[in-house]
Amino acid sequence: MKQNYYVNNNAQLNGDHEVHVSTCEYFPMMYNRTYLGGFETCQEAVREATKRYKKANGCIHCCRLCHTT
Repeated sequence: MKQNYYVNNNAQLNGDHEVHVSTCEYFPMMYNRTYLGGFETCQEAVREATKRYKKANGCIHCCRLCHTT
């Protein structure tokens, strides 16, 4: 089942831009996010986010499978 993914336009301290699903409790505010699209997996969404930002990472809360430290 596809989910809608977004990337936070504000980087974390380490330079990562976090990818979130729209239901995440840490979902960025409207003015701080960019819609990536509907994807089957978080890996696809993170790959899409790296087209916009050099470093992207899955949110530890909503995209745990794609989160790296």
